[in-house]
Amino acid sequence: MRLTKKSHACVRLEKEGRTLVIDPGGFSEEDAAVGADAVLVTHEHPDHFDEGRLRAALEANPAAVVWAPRSVAGQIAAAFPDRVRTVGHGDAFTAAGFEVEVHGELHAVIHPDIPRITNVGYLVDGGRVFHPGDALTVPGRPVETLLLPVMAPWNKISEVIDYVREVGPQRAYDVHDALLTDLARPIYDRQIGALGGTDHLRLEPGASADL
Repeated sequence: MRLTKKSHACVRLEKEGRTLVIDPGGFSEEDAAVGADAVLVTHEHPDHFDEGRLRAALEANPAAVVWAPRSVAGQIAAAFPDRVRTVGHGDAFTAAGFEVEVHGELHAVIHPDIPRITNVGYLVDGGRVFHPGDALTVPGRPVETLLLPVMAPWNKISEVIDYVREVGPQRAYDVHDALLTDLARPIYDRQIGALGGTDHLRLEPGASADL
């Protein structure tokens, strides 16, 4: 499996000639999902879900399908009624040849005054990759590669470190990093790397790694 990092929370997974894209939002490249055979969306916030990017993917590949929570699926299902699937915690399905399990139900708390929305995470191919979206969901299964939401309005570095420790992956690649400046990255790299208990890695947008 090949992992390609796109900007912010978006990644592309490739296996056996097929492509799965997760969270092509407004902070990601406009063509982040183009060429995908399947797209997974964790929740409705615009840095994870952008209708234009999904439309571009679906129009570029007439066989492409989107899986997303109801809050997202309802916004695009009318235009693509046979190509949008609604998912929730506990669901399992096959997307573009990848086996996917859905874990989690709610977005992390941003502030007590802000209502929490639905957020799901996606465990791919039995734990080879886990993308939690905007939550620190522990899937309860061994995880090889954790896509780590390293910096967000709803987390702090101590929580990120404890999350890595609790999941216990073989490696963790940063995602949700568009708000993290280059000046601060060495601090996060050093602290998560020293205290997380696993290999803490980072890809620049457009860079790839074989898992």
